[in-house]
Amino acid sequence: MELSDANLQTLTEYLKKTLDPDPAIRRPAEKFLESVEGSQNYPLLLLTLLEKSQENVIKVCASVTFKNYIKRNWRIVEDEPNKICESDRIAIKANIVPLMLSSPEQIQKQLSDAISIIGREDFPQKWPDLLTEMVNRFQSGDFHVINGVLRTAHSLFKRYRHEFKSNELWSEIKLVLDAFALPLTNLFKATIELCSTHANDASALKVLFSSLILIAKLFYSLNFQDLPEFFEDNMETWMTNFHSLLTLDNKLLQTDDEEEAGLLELLKSQICDNAALYAQKYDEEFQPYLPRFVTAIWNLLVTTGQEVKYDLLVSNAIQFLASVCERPHYKHLFEDQNTLTSICEKVIVPNMEFRAADEEAFEDNSEEYIRRDLEGSDIDTRRRAACDLVRGLCKFFEGPVTGIFSGYVNSMLQEYAKNPSVNWKHKDAAIYLVTSLASKAQTQKHGITQANELVNLTEFFVNHIQPDLKSASVNEFPVLKADGIKYIMIFRNQVPKEQLLVSIPLLINHLQAESIVVHTYAAHALERLFTMRGTNNTTLITAAEMAPFVEVLLTNLFKALTLPGSSENEYIMKAIMRSFSLLQESIIPYIPSVITQLTQKLLAVSKNPSKPHFNHYMFESICLSIRITCKANPDAVGSFEEALFMVFTEILQNDVQEFIPYVFQVMSLLLEMHKNEIPSSYMALFPHLLQPVLWERTGNIPPLVRLLQAYLERGANTIASAAADKIPGLLGVFQKLIASKANDHQGFYLLNSIIEHMPPGSVDQYRKQIFILLFQRLQNSKTTKFIKSFLVFINLYCIKYGALALQEIFDSIQPKMFGMVLEKIIIPEIQKVSGQVEKKICAVGITKILTECPPMMDTEYTKLWTPLLQALIGLFELPEDDTIPDEEHFIDIEDTPGYQTAFSQLAFAGKKEHDPVGQMVNNPRIHLAQSLHKLSTACPGRVPSMLSTSLNAEALQYLQGYLQAASVTLL
Repeated sequence: MELSDANLQTLTEYLKKTLDPDPAIRRPAEKFLESVEGSQNYPLLLLTLLEKSQENVIKVCASVTFKNYIKRNWRIVEDEPNKICESDRIAIKANIVPLMLSSPEQIQKQLSDAISIIGREDFPQKWPDLLTEMVNRFQSGDFHVINGVLRTAHSLFKRYRHEFKSNELWSEIKLVLDAFALPLTNLFKATIELCSTHANDASALKVLFSSLILIAKLFYSLNFQDLPEFFEDNMETWMTNFHSLLTLDNKLLQTDDEEEAGLLELLKSQICDNAALYAQKYDEEFQPYLPRFVTAIWNLLVTTGQEVKYDLLVSNAIQFLASVCERPHYKHLFEDQNTLTSICEKVIVPNMEFRAADEEAFEDNSEEYIRRDLEGSDIDTRRRAACDLVRGLCKFFEGPVTGIFSGYVNSMLQEYAKNPSVNWKHKDAAIYLVTSLASKAQTQKHGITQANELVNLTEFFVNHIQPDLKSASVNEFPVLKADGIKYIMIFRNQVPKEQLLVSIPLLINHLQAESIVVHTYAAHALERLFTMRGTNNTTLITAAEMAPFVEVLLTNLFKALTLPGSSENEYIMKAIMRSFSLLQESIIPYIPSVITQLTQKLLAVSKNPSKPHFNHYMFESICLSIRITCKANPDAVGSFEEALFMVFTEILQNDVQEFIPYVFQVMSLLLEMHKNEIPSSYMALFPHLLQPVLWERTGNIPPLVRLLQAYLERGANTIASAAADKIPGLLGVFQKLIASKANDHQGFYLLNSIIEHMPPGSVDQYRKQIFILLFQRLQNSKTTKFIKSFLVFINLYCIKYGALALQEIFDSIQPKMFGMVLEKIIIPEIQKVSGQVEKKICAVGITKILTECPPMMDTEYTKLWTPLLQALIGLFELPEDDTIPDEEHFIDIEDTPGYQTAFSQLAFAGKKEHDPVGQMVNNPRIHLAQSLHKLSTACPGRVPSMLSTSLNAEALQYLQGYLQAASVTLL
């Protein structure tokens, strides 16, 4: 695409159409942009538009499109074509920083993100001047520009907070510190001075405080991995200024908004984070500053109101105290009983209260409430921070703290009892206090794993939790119902099993509650209870114990999906999946109605898939229905195909990318259920599965390979007779996969199925070409993964076609090639093969080469006979060689960038491991002994003499053991 006005005009029109609410206009425009994004100059056209377009909406749209384009295409994936040509890459890097700095803030944010994506790949090696270019802009004095630089630096450096330590990371951080730490410190001091100069100018202060927030965030990122020498030397400058900013209160920066945190709150929150980082990681160096920070942060907590806008500040401030109180160094600061009482009374209890804002979220923004409360993403809520502080204090002061709080809990429960409908919030706070006191250690998977001995959880459950759940109305006091259900969930390991069994019908009943939070919690609690382990690794709650509730459980779960706000509720769908998995054949009577409801749901969500977890559990539930039913009645597979194929066809025709990998997995499961030939409905689809466009998407590869394997296992003869013209297409897929380091193992899965199942005559003409392709790949890039797969393949080929055929095909490609493969690949590398079945295939294949290949006995290949036998005994007896050369870095399928749906494996569509030599050979060691015996009968005297001259003593000893176990001798 040329950089012409005409192309700019075309691009403008298509970008406009992508904003159209009508999918008939929007989709084709998106497809058009997708089709041209590989063209040279495309990204430069987008940058020109966002710089020069007269319409703001086009500028913003171009910037978002550009950022997403960079996200999808910038990373260069090994073995895959470079999606952005070199000249475009150079031009983008040359222009993007000045363009970002001169753009309005909305566009600046998008371009800043794009720079950090490019920086993640190219900085510092391929973009050495990025830092200098950015630092030079600090001199400009224009804070719009400076904030642009700081924002970009923040998005570039924040990954230092979660990267693993490595030399590469250290040297990058060192490079950044050398160039950036001093200018950042000078900017920090200058900005602080400007704040006092402009103390009465509200608009100037807003800009300056935005800079200070970004500077404080950068401080956190640059200090996270280790304490840099520069910051240690300049700690006085940073900490004194941080401390004075914590105590600063400027009326001009206060906001009237009760919800949204203002700049002052955001800055103080970040400073609390920075202080907590130093207190936790660098406590020795930070010690002189700590007492004044504790005092400042304590005062902050006592004087800050309950409004939502202070939540982040209060929670970070409490987290600071929590991180300080559990360090032995600082224990003395908290020892006094009055101090503890004061913390409990003034900080913990007030921040555990259920506020009007929480109630509003509970009712009107339940999804966010659940996410924060259940999934622990409420890191920045006051309650979570207060809870962490309780845990921190209990580390050294469990007795006194439990004593102080028991009094509070009792008085709150008494308040509630006086007038429940008015005082229910007191009980809510009491339950929360008990929960935070009792739980010392918690995991998502197992709930509480360590509890405070001083709290009687079962007694509290029976007296205060169960009555709420047993009340006649499921809709009364929804917050307390949610608390009660959450209590069961959290303490499921501490409450005795009989109490859990009493709770199950109560939870099933609460699936009908109108409150989204209550019925979601009920579904989640059931799902967690069903995964608990009892003795002998079985489930704690058995299908027999659930028998009386099966019908009402399934009815209420599916009904809950029809409640307002829960049509795609992932917790309910996960509970459906887990119920199927637990109940197994007891669900069979309900399958016809269940599968109808699941298919209708599938059809509805396929129109616009938006909830990946919900969709995943839905497909898992479909797989479970198929598995459980067909296990009891294999012929039922047809009725599932009838129910599902119409929806599947629609998904494939509309190219619903998110669902296609799932559809292939379910189809594989169905096809594997067929015992005889492939039904014609599948054969009609077969040619479509070989279309190159399907194989372009990484997420499709594993499920498609598995589906093709199912076709080959069930219908190789049909393919050979009715679709022989498709065999080149099948091999074309193999050729594409084998060329990629990320997917070559998938290519071998496919090739192994072709060799194992296709009638020999149908692939004769292609065999030599297959080997030539493999050798080319071996020459070009030999990786451990490829060698392992290659070894399994040649041994499988040997088992299928015979050792002589293997030797002949190698030597027909190049004379003496067979010997080279034995000497250079099989003998030295066989130890790397992993996996039971793979090792067995290699053992049987090598045994055939040793005992059924005449050239091994009387040509120049004979010298390799004993080393090969020794390698085979090594495969049996030595530990697996799992070393991987340093320079090999496998690109994981999941790591490929961009928005492509990564492959999500369905657990319940799982494939049984297939053993191609299972029928033929049970014990490969005994098989070796028997085969050697047979060989020695054919040429007496040869085998023992070859063994005695060159097999090492240890290997010989193992071999004697095999011969004894097989009760044979060598002649």
